Amino acid sequence: MRSRITYLQHDVSQFNPSQIRVRKDSIELSKLDAAKEHRMTFAFSELPRELWLALKQCHELHVRWVSMTPVQGVGPYVSRMSPGLHVFFSPLSEGTADRLCPLIKKVFGDGMDCVSPQESFISPPILSERFSASSSLQYYHVTPSLKDLVAYLKEKICPRSDEKCIRDAASLLDAKYLDMDYDAISHSLTVTAFWDRACPNSPWTETHLRRESSETIEIGVLNAEKASEPEEQSLGGFLAVLGQDDEPKPTLFSFPSRHHALPSSPIKYRAHFSQPTGLHPTLHLTFSSPPVPPSPITSPDAEPMSHSCALHAYLTLPSQIFLDRYQLSDPLFLSSRNLRSLRSLSGETDLEAPDWVVSRWGSAALIELASPADSRLDHGENKHRQNEWTASIPLHLRYLSPRNVSAASNGGRGSVGEWLAGWKNGANANNTVTTPFPWPPVFWACAADSGDKFAVNPFDRTNLGYDGLFGRQTVFYHIEPEALDGGSFMGLVNIPVMDTEWARWVELGTVWAIALGTVWVCWVIGKVVFQNRNRKQMKGDKKHR
Repeated sequence: MRSRITYLQHDVSQFNPSQIRVRKDSIELSKLDAAKEHRMTFAFSELPRELWLALKQCHELHVRWVSMTPVQGVGPYVSRMSPGLHVFFSPLSEGTADRLCPLIKKVFGDGMDCVSPQESFISPPILSERFSASSSLQYYHVTPSLKDLVAYLKEKICPRSDEKCIRDAASLLDAKYLDMDYDAISHSLTVTAFWDRACPNSPWTETHLRRESSETIEIGVLNAEKASEPEEQSLGGFLAVLGQDDEPKPTLFSFPSRHHALPSSPIKYRAHFSQPTGLHPTLHLTFSSPPVPPSPITSPDAEPMSHSCALHAYLTLPSQIFLDRYQLSDPLFLSSRNLRSLRSLSGETDLEAPDWVVSRWGSAALIELASPADSRLDHGENKHRQNEWTASIPLHLRYLSPRNVSAASNGGRGSVGEWLAGWKNGANANNTVTTPFPWPPVFWACAADSGDKFAVNPFDRTNLGYDGLFGRQTVFYHIEPEALDGGSFMGLVNIPVMDTEWARWVELGTVWAIALGTVWVCWVIGKVVFQNRNRKQMKGDKKHR
């Protein structure tokens, strides 16, 4: 096993090299105020049998789990995704991945709606043939916690006597995101976990041991430095390889990065729905100030790169919610909502299908947003650059199967925290079912000078869903989201549903309505026929007279 543990300090002025103590096969770190990334690479021989048997059916597999709680992006760790579990997968050969869904359920929980890749996954389009790293199938499920994964690791991976392994597995409950990557070329599984700070909210004090001579552990205590190129990031600090170094070695290096925080901008956005949502909710993306294309990182005072940048939102829509591609093809309608175009839509897009006939998990959409930088939209209230700016995305809800609302009631709309106990079977007292909706990431996608150099980034994060819809020469500048009052990036939508307790009365009411309507129609027709007959009879009597 190979491990790379990186600490990226929040405030380098508070750091002293004496906080790092390197010994022959161990390293001690004390009171580090930093974000932490732990990357582990496993060979097939180090994995449980059921795991490598499933991986052997994959050409590539990328699992991304993102926490619902806010994350503080720092340095190269600024890429964003919608909260929940994302799986990107390409089979080794057609129809052979029968082990993947059972493994996903066993590792991440039985609640996954995963039957098989053919039935449950969607096929994202490839808008740019220049980008060849995009997986052929995609899956998503709302997964608030990694508790099932932690239980699996404790049972299948960690020996009962290995307290450190058990403790490390439990620490995943506080992680902000978790990545798993496998490809058939390397035949290795890479697992990466990220924490934006120690939990509880205190500095890191840890000791890392090398238990076997074949084990490789690299430790880095780094801090962000000013980059010399617009598309690069620079890190400096100390590195140590256990078993090779007697003391931490100073280092300074730069690397190109696809993902950046929006430079020199305090802008944030929040996602919210118009209330009441009804069957056609509108998602509003409200920015704290009008979004402006990013300036080059090395020169914040330079002119914005508006000619090569476009603002996007990437929506992950559960099966109960969908977009109407025809509605979003009208330029006038798009302009009125501060939208530019629907760039991509894949998955369940049938406008008429109820939820109970939809087999796949849902759909994914890439929408290009308009911005005040577009002179055609720079009018009215949008000229006031200090005002909020809102883009509105129309959504639609599918009909849900009837259920016993009274028996399944969770007592009302509630908060995200109250919903976590079991949203899928929960219905509200007002004849609605609460469905989670993950907030979309919002970012500027800008053309880079050259895309080939991005391959050397040691912290690169790919297969995020939206990056496969762009070419290799694309840099993403992420806008930070603003969490809800409960500290969550997950919204709730109440979908009207038929209560089965009222089904009998509805049936009787329908029968009575049809019967009464039939009687009324017959009575009106009979009345008209009777009146016409009387008129004809009266006319005949007049002629005889």
